Amino acid sequence: MRILLFTGKGGVGKTTTSAATALRLADRGLKTLLISTDGAHSLSDALACRLSGEPIEVVAGLDAVQIDTQRRFELAWGDVQRYLLELLAQGGLDPITAEELTVLPGIEEILALLAVRDFAASERWDALVVDCAATAETLRLLALPEALGWYLHRVFPVHRTLARGMRPLAAMLGRGAAIPPDAAFDAIVRLSDELAAVRTVLADPSITSVRLVLTPEAVVTAEARRTFTALALYGYRVDEVVANRVFPSEAAAGTGSDWQRAWVAAQAEQLAAIEDCFAGVPVRRASYRPGEPVGPHELRAVAADLYDELPGVDPIAAGATDPLLTVVAAPRRSPEQPEEYLLTLSLPLAVKGDVEASRSGDDLVVTVAGHRRVLTLPSVLRRCTVGSGSVEEGRLMLRFVPDPEHWRSP
Repeated sequence: MRILLFTGKGGVGKTTTSAATALRLADRGLKTLLISTDGAHSLSDALACRLSGEPIEVVAGLDAVQIDTQRRFELAWGDVQRYLLELLAQGGLDPITAEELTVLPGIEEILALLAVRDFAASERWDALVVDCAATAETLRLLALPEALGWYLHRVFPVHRTLARGMRPLAAMLGRGAAIPPDAAFDAIVRLSDELAAVRTVLADPSITSVRLVLTPEAVVTAEARRTFTALALYGYRVDEVVANRVFPSEAAAGTGSDWQRAWVAAQAEQLAAIEDCFAGVPVRRASYRPGEPVGPHELRAVAADLYDELPGVDPIAAGATDPLLTVVAAPRRSPEQPEEYLLTLSLPLAVKGDVEASRSGDDLVVTVAGHRRVLTLPSVLRRCTVGSGSVEEGRLMLRFVPDPEHWRSP
């Protein structure tokens, strides 16, 4: 099983690219499912067919689905919503407004990710190709499983214990609805467990790859660089970059207008920068087409542009990946000093001034350009203090020194 996640800034052509890739995989003989987690649901327009909440066959070997989040919302969030509706009703809020307020922000995208996990677990397909939302939404979404798990494991048990202790007193005072029932707690725990399972699948580089789609423009490239770093921070690997809507070189060979030649020159400059800054990651190119690529025939032409004529290169091949986080014994600065440890976190394209790291108990809090991740330190580092840190060549390196108060030699 392989999963490809396609994301990028809105309007760069990630839906077209993901659909073309899915068609190529099906044409190469792999049973493929194309999934839309984008709320805009433009996938049906790109395929020129009507999609539903259940997979339907588009062409031989290719199924496609538009996630039915409403039904999944009722199953996953129903118990919590019923509690919140009862609580708001006691406050005098009308039912329609109360129902709108009890919809968890981003729940549709969350449940779409859960659907991806379910489709992968069914083992009906050899490959899943996911047309994700725009990068900002995708980053928040991919960060959620770990963030929610951290909260529930550290804070949630205390809340649940307090609720159980207060429930008898609240019932005597006629305020029983103010205390969440166990069904609401259980629903949140189930959601957390399911999101953790999603992360296990999506963060495994042997199963899942992220494909970053961009157009060769300065603003788009700058956002793609930040996205590349943020995905690494959250533990997701980008194994390919797709430069879409590249003007053909003939436009600069005297046959095009001044306007076309200017665009070709500007794109050539950006493409060189893309190849340079994403060094080590393959960069594929798709040409700007004379017409909008809609329907299987046109999408196959895009696939041929990306992956060559059939059979072409394998669109699903996963490249070698280095571990995102490593901990090794650091070379001693002098024979008299105790052994120290070096933690290295891969943050490709990170700029030194955008990286912040701090210790909070047994956790390491890393922030990069507004994106934050809380990492639980390995046990050996919990008994150490942070000695020094630096950002070099796309890596955050922290030196940990054993704390004499907590360190015990084996």
